[in-house]
Amino acid sequence: MEQLIKKSLKLTYSVVKPVIDMATDMVKQDRAYPKSTEALINGKNFQNKTGYFIWVDKRNFKVNVFQYKNNGWVLLKSFLCSIGKPSTPTPEGIFSIGIKGLFFGTEKGYKARYYTQYKDNYLFHSILYNLDGTIRDGRLGMAISDGCIRLSLFNAKWIFDNIPKNTGVYIT
Repeated sequence: MEQLIKKSLKLTYSVVKPVIDMATDMVKQDRAYPKSTEALINGKNFQNKTGYFIWVDKRNFKVNVFQYKNNGWVLLKSFLCSIGKPSTPTPEGIFSIGIKGLFFGTEKGYKARYYTQYKDNYLFHSILYNLDGTIRDGRLGMAISDGCIRLSLFNAKWIFDNIPKNTGVYIT
């Protein structure tokens, strides 16, 4: 099944270079991306009782948030992200949103803010900050984390505030 999904994904969309809207910190969409993304997710018949669904597109460094409307998933938001480096990859599969918290990492000398768990110790969270509040590592669109999915502070807070527990998360 997983191989079939991966094969389907390769045939359905292509890798695009993300362009960021600096006013909203969101990925500007190529015109075909939302429709092909919606077709892909709707074609998989994902079910979710929360009304939201997240697809992490590791190949394009995007976190795509869908909302269920009119009997189908509609792309609501798409955020640029960073994923796990090759030695500590972001796990692939189907997961669900668990616990949330304001920050972690202070014992290691940094802060990652607005975390949202999707599997064990794997989280959506902000870029890394020093304890004094300055940015420690603000890079996005790269494979640099220890397996978590890093987002801008604004986008990590949006997921923290808006995505309910038990929302499905599909990572490829």
